[in-house]
Amino acid sequence: MNERLRRARAGFTLVELLVVMGVFVIMSAVAMPQLGRALDLYRLGIAIREVERELQTARVNAVTANRPVRVLFNCPVAGQFRRVEVLGEPGLPDARDDSLARCGDAAFPYPAPDLDPLTRPNLDGPLHRLPVGVTIGGVSGIEFRPNGTARGDASGGAIAFADIPVGGVTATVTKDSHTRTITINGMGRVFIVRP
Repeated sequence: MNERLRRARAGFTLVELLVVMGVFVIMSAVAMPQLGRALDLYRLGIAIREVERELQTARVNAVTANRPVRVLFNCPVAGQFRRVEVLGEPGLPDARDDSLARCGDAAFPYPAPDLDPLTRPNLDGPLHRLPVGVTIGGVSGIEFRPNGTARGDASGGAIAFADIPVGGVTATVTKDSHTRTITINGMGRVFIVRP
């Protein structure tokens, strides 16, 4: 009885501690890839919702202010995007609308210095940066008209907005090998495509 009592109070042996640590290391090694995958999917989910919210905001701004509003992707570099008010009048293009300067806060700060409708832009949003390694592809920009309808630019080069086909256009948000898509149709509806 004394021997059992003494062993119960003695604690763990070195061999028992090493076995427990070995099992812990093996379980950690198995779980790490799954943890990395979960983290990538979490970042991708954040990015897709951020892009979708900015598209919805642009549409609401276009309708309420009765002014065309664009969301420019990869502006000025990959993984960044910005909501900008179209400065030109219908049928009278403004060179500033096609300028990459619209992507930065230097020439067109956010928030606007004033909300006077005569001194535009007033609807430009902040420059958004997606999480590291997340990119946007498939479309260079979306323009929402004052009636809520949308036009898209899939050219990838010079900005050239055109009517969106019936099936819509797709913005693809990618993180490593994981991809999620947002579809924008000609009526201006924005949908996150569920996997």
